[in-house]
Amino acid sequence: MKSARVVLFGDTHLGFDLPAGPRLDRRRRGDDFAANYRRVLRHVEHTRPDAVVHGGDFFFRARVAPAIVEEAFAALAQVADLGIPVFIVPGNHDRSRLPPSLWLGHPDIHVFDRPRTFVVEASGMRLALGGFSFLWGDLRQRFERQLALAGLMAVVADAHLLCMHHTVAGAQVGPNGYTFRAGPDVVPAVALPPTLTGVLAGHIHRAQVLEDGRHPPVIYAGSTERTSFAERNETKGFYDLTMACVPSGRAKVVQADFLQLPSRPMVDVVIPGDLDSACVDAFLTSESRRLPSDAVVRITAPSPPPALLPRLRAANLRAIFPPTINVQLSRELINAFK
Repeated sequence: MKSARVVLFGDTHLGFDLPAGPRLDRRRRGDDFAANYRRVLRHVEHTRPDAVVHGGDFFFRARVAPAIVEEAFAALAQVADLGIPVFIVPGNHDRSRLPPSLWLGHPDIHVFDRPRTFVVEASGMRLALGGFSFLWGDLRQRFERQLALAGLMAVVADAHLLCMHHTVAGAQVGPNGYTFRAGPDVVPAVALPPTLTGVLAGHIHRAQVLEDGRHPPVIYAGSTERTSFAERNETKGFYDLTMACVPSGRAKVVQADFLQLPSRPMVDVVIPGDLDSACVDAFLTSESRRLPSDAVVRITAPSPPPALLPRLRAANLRAIFPPTINVQLSRELINAFK
């Protein structure tokens, strides 16, 4: 039975909390994102899949420091030098395009900067990978046309893989498992060609496989690190996928191995409403001692009195919490400072 492997990852958000010239010697969350990005590429280099797909939001915004761009793309070029083709979908944080780099000229690095399809001859199988960058506006008017422009289903291949950075109906996010059903930015499952082998997608940060037996499977690798407290309980990682030609003659995703990446614990520290403002420093010091040394902390307080706010300024929090812990305020506290 002919088979091929594809590694899918995405939403790496490189450059997040990683200033070019930090003024303080404290741990930055950006180092965690960069480290997990490198872990995925090490897996690729060691296991040699037939292709690698990045599902989008390569960077955390359209403009990041040039050094971050060059380091990230140079690492991809090392993978491509092994003869492993790399495919990238520019996402919404990328503003639908990647920053220019000479590394992107590598013959085995392919970017879906416009609707297009690439073909890979892999392990006796012919893989067609088609896609397009993130589409702004109402998808109900644009999705099927972009798919047609990509020409994916017109290519003769054993497997047809759609690569995109969008939400498909049925995807779930958030601590309460919110499910996307419909809307101008949601792709209905019926819009996916039934003969697709699968959809390799980014944009949704929770890893999941949408499969109902009636539509092509939609695979989200999720983000490679927790980007917000809404993801505090999510396991982060990437997929190592195996496609095979089954007796029916159509290729299928026969194995989807999710490989976990390390994620830092996220912890809420709630200041009691009846705590005297003069005791806040002692309370936070006590809390800091019981936390994991690599925690990402969010401080919140119900109905904070004005006298509390000076104790929550950045300089005071840096004096209380060790430099290995990242500290942020809840949205309510941030608004209280305004």
